[in-house]
Amino acid sequence: MNKDTIQGDLKIIAGQIKKQWAMLTDDDLKYIEGRKELLIGQIQKRYGIAKEKASEQVQKWSDTVKASLRA
Repeated sequence: MNKDTIQGDLKIIAGQIKKQWAMLTDDDLKYIEGRKELLIGQIQKRYGIAKEKASEQVQKWSDTVKASLRA
C-alpha cells in the first residue's frame, strides 16, 4: 500500500465520519486525527449524548467501515 492509497483511504473514512455525524466539523476531524477515544468525545460534545452511547455508535460504525474496506 503506497502513500497515495493510504491518504485516499483516510479521505474516504473522514467523509464517512462526516456522513454519519454531520455535526462534526473539519476542525473536529483534524483534532481527532484517527483516535477513537477523541472521536467518541467529540460526538458526545456535539450531540450531547452519554459516553456509552457515543462509544456504541462508533463501534458499530467502525465495524461497518472495516467490512467495506475489506470488500
